[in-house]
Amino acid sequence: MIKRNQITALCLFITISMLLTACSSISVYSPEAYKQAVGLKIESLNLMSSATMPYSDYEEDVAFLKTELSKAYEFAKGRPNNEISTNQWKILLDQDRNLLGGFLKRWEEEETLSEMFVSEAQKLVSDAFDTIIGLESGKISPSELK
Repeated sequence: MIKRNQITALCLFITISMLLTACSSISVYSPEAYKQAVGLKIESLNLMSSATMPYSDYEEDVAFLKTELSKAYEFAKGRPNNEISTNQWKILLDQDRNLLGGFLKRWEEEETLSEMFVSEAQKLVSDAFDTIIGLESGKISPSELK
């Protein structure tokens, strides 16, 4: 028969193990990732403002932005223990969702978008970038690990 102290010790061990696993699954702060996210937020929101005009006038700008966004996603994906941030980038860029990827796809398909739609979409995209930025800024810097 298992004693109460053994059950308590086992529960404590499992809890500590889970906490250590959770802490080790988050990467350390990267100034480069933070800088990328902030810069791409500004570039994305600025380009989105142009969506009331014909997509064809901004096709090269969109292609350039998509390349830069892909670089940021690949950078996030390549960092160890960075799954949460990587998934946030994936959601932001997904063309089948209602964030930046979906917005750019819709702009291309419809050629122009209404000012109200652009404004509301910018709020959503801004919040999504803020999530990515907040995830990065909340990480422990490598110097704090020592």
